[in-house]
Amino acid sequence: MNVLFFVVFLLFSSLILRLGVVQIVFGEDFKREIQRTEDVTVNTSVPRGKIFDTNGKAVVDNTPLNAITYTRTQSTTQEEELDVAKKLAKLIDKPADKVTEREKKDYWILKHPKLAEQKITDAERKKFQNKQIDDKELYQLQLDRITDKELKSLSKSDLEILAIYREMISGYNLVPQIIKNKGVTPKEFAVVSEHLSSLPGVDITTDWDRYYAYGTTLKSILGKVSNSDQGLPRELADYYVARGYSRNDRVGTSYIEQQYEDVLQGTKAKVKNVTDKDGNVIDTETITDGQRGKDLVLSIDIELQKRVEKIIEDELMKAKSTPGHELLDRAFVTMMDPYTGEILAMAGKQYEIDEKTKKPVLNDFSLGNFTTSYAMGSAVKGATVLTGYKTGALEPGQKIFDEPLLIKGTKEKSSYKNFGLINDLQALKFSSNVYMFKTAIKIGGGVYRPNEPLHINMDAFDTMRNSFKQFGLGSRTGIDLPGEQVGYEGYTQAPGLLLDFAIGQFDTYTPLQLAQYMSTIANGGYRMQPHIVKEIREPVEKSGEMGPIVEEVEPKVLNRLDMKPSWIDHVKEGFRLVAQEQGGTAYSAFYAGTVSSHPTDYKPAAKTGTAEGLYDGPKRQDFVKAGKDVPMTWNLTLAGYAPNDHPEVAFSVVVPWAYQDDPRNPRTNTNIGKKILDAYFDIKKERQEKGLDKATSIQKVENIDDVEKGQAKARKENDSGALQNDSSN
Repeated sequence: MNVLFFVVFLLFSSLILRLGVVQIVFGEDFKREIQRTEDVTVNTSVPRGKIFDTNGKAVVDNTPLNAITYTRTQSTTQEEELDVAKKLAKLIDKPADKVTEREKKDYWILKHPKLAEQKITDAERKKFQNKQIDDKELYQLQLDRITDKELKSLSKSDLEILAIYREMISGYNLVPQIIKNKGVTPKEFAVVSEHLSSLPGVDITTDWDRYYAYGTTLKSILGKVSNSDQGLPRELADYYVARGYSRNDRVGTSYIEQQYEDVLQGTKAKVKNVTDKDGNVIDTETITDGQRGKDLVLSIDIELQKRVEKIIEDELMKAKSTPGHELLDRAFVTMMDPYTGEILAMAGKQYEIDEKTKKPVLNDFSLGNFTTSYAMGSAVKGATVLTGYKTGALEPGQKIFDEPLLIKGTKEKSSYKNFGLINDLQALKFSSNVYMFKTAIKIGGGVYRPNEPLHINMDAFDTMRNSFKQFGLGSRTGIDLPGEQVGYEGYTQAPGLLLDFAIGQFDTYTPLQLAQYMSTIANGGYRMQPHIVKEIREPVEKSGEMGPIVEEVEPKVLNRLDMKPSWIDHVKEGFRLVAQEQGGTAYSAFYAGTVSSHPTDYKPAAKTGTAEGLYDGPKRQDFVKAGKDVPMTWNLTLAGYAPNDHPEVAFSVVVPWAYQDDPRNPRTNTNIGKKILDAYFDIKKERQEKGLDKATSIQKVENIDDVEKGQAKARKENDSGALQNDSSN
C-alpha cells in the first residue's frame, strides 16, 4: 500500500509539474494559438463601364438583377453545404439544364454511399491497400459502374439540389458565388430573405447584366461579355489571374468589350475577412470601396448607324426578291470623318435562313467591314491614276486611246465600251479599263503591240502595291479593334494580272481599307488612323450623364501621300465628275432620280466599282462537292465623300457576289451610297434646326498639317526623353 501511495504521489507530482510547464513556460504560446486569427482579403466584382455614342446616348448599359449568393468558410463541411442546398431548393426554382453527367454521378455517390461501396470488389480493395491503384482510380471505377438506371433514379428535386450545390462549390472560400441571378422572382427574393438565419452562407444582393439599348445594332462590334457561369476564358485564364482577376469574373471576350477590358472592368471592392483558427469569420472590414468601370464614348452616331443598317436591309431584301441573286448574302458600309479618322457608322448585314423558322433573317455583320476582304473593282482606279503620276507613267490631263487590247495568249481586255481618245478625268468619269491597263503597262516598262505577247517588268507589282498601301489598300488601317484583316495579295505574277490589279480585280481589300483610301484622297493626302472610341470618361452614378474626360483620342496621321497636292486635286475632280456630271457612272444614282426623290444638294464625289471573278463565298464548296462549275459573280462597290469641296464624310459601300448575270445588276452599291449620304445630311439638317448640331470636322481640324505638327512634336519630345534616359544610364 505504501508503494502504491508513493506511485500515486509521483504521478500527481508529474501531472502538477507538467501543468506548471504548460501554464508558466508555454502559456503565452498556447494562448496566442487559441486567439490566432487570419486575415483573408476578398475582391468583389463591380459593374462594367457604360458605352455611349458620340452624342452621349447610352448604347451599352448595366441592368440591375436580384441575386442569391452563397459564401463558404474554410471550415464549412460538405454535409453542411448539402444541407443548405436542400433547404434552398425548397425556396427557389433552379434549372438543372447545366448539370453534367459526371456531376450526377458524383451526387449519386454522395447520396448512396453504401451502394457506391458495393461497386468495388474485394480484390480491388486489396490492390488499393497494397498501393497498386490509388484513390482516384478506385473512385473512377465507382463512377464507371453507375448505370443509367441508377442515374435516372435521381428525382427532379435531387437534380435541383445538385444544380444549387454545383454553384456553391464552384469558387474559392470566402468568395461569394452566384446561385441565381437571372429570373429571380420577387417572391423568391423575399422568401430567401426571410430564411437567411437558417441558411448559413446564403445572402441576397444586387448583381448586373449587360443591356444593349439598341438591340442588335452594332452588336457584333460592341462584343460580348462572359457570364458568371463562364467566368474567365480558359485560354486566357492564367493571364487574367496574374492580373488580379478571380476565375469566375466576367470579362470582355470580343471586340470593343475585349479591346477595352482594362478600362471597362473597373476597380473591385476589397473586403478583409478576419477568421479564427478554425476558419470561422469573426469580423469583416471593407478596405476599399469598388468603383464601376470607366465609360467609353464612341465616335459612332447611333442614329446614323440605325438608318444605315435599315438602308442595307431594305436594299439586300429588294435584291434577293428578284432572280439572279442567289449567292448575294451580305453588304457593308463604313462612314468616317476624313479629317479625324472617327468612324461615324460601320454597318454590315448578312442574309441567312433561320434553321428553326426556315425564314430569311438579316444578322448583324458590322465586324465584316474589317475582318473580311474582297476584290473592289474600279473603285481603286484613283490610286492607279495617282500611281501613274508618281512613277512618271502618266501626266495629269494626258490622253490615251481606249480600244480593246489584243494580247497574244490572253483573253481580250477592254472597257465596257470603246471610248476612243480620252484623258484621265474622263477615264475616271466613265470608268475606262483600258486607260488603267495602258497606265499599268507603262509603269511596268512594257510596250503594247496588238496580237503580240506583252512583256513587262514584274517589279511593277511591288511598285503598284507599295503605292496602294500609302492609301491604306493592302495595309492595316490601325483601327482600335482586334482581328483586322489585311487582305489577300495574288501570288501569281503575269502581265495580264498586273492589268487586272490596276482595275481592282486581283488583290482583295476590306471595306474599311476602301473607306480609308477614299478618306486619304478627300483630305488632301493624309492617311488617318480610323478609331471607334473617341473618349474615356470617369463613371458617374447619375443615369444619362457622362463624367469628366480621362482621355481623349487625338487624330493620328499614319502617313502622307508621296504625291503632289495638285495631282490629288486632279483625281478629286475626276471623282466629282463621276457623281455630279451626266455620263458619270454614279450620276444616275445621285441626280437622275432613279434611287429616290430626295434632292442631292450636298455635292458628292465618288468612284464606282464592279469586280468580276469566280464565286469565293461560303457556298463555294457546295458547287465543288456537287461536281458543278463554280459560277462567275460580280462584286459591287462605291466609295466617295461629300461635299466635294469641303469633305465632311468619306464612305465605302461593298456588296460581294451581288449578281451572276450582267443584266441582273441590281445597282445595290449606288442605291445604298445615295441613301446613306441622304441620311447623313438629313440628320445634320434636323439637328441644325433643333440647335443640336455639333462643330464639323473641318472646324475641329482647320488644318490637317496641325495634326501632323502635333504628332511630330510629341515624337520629338519622346525621342528627347529617351536620349536623356540613355545618357543618364
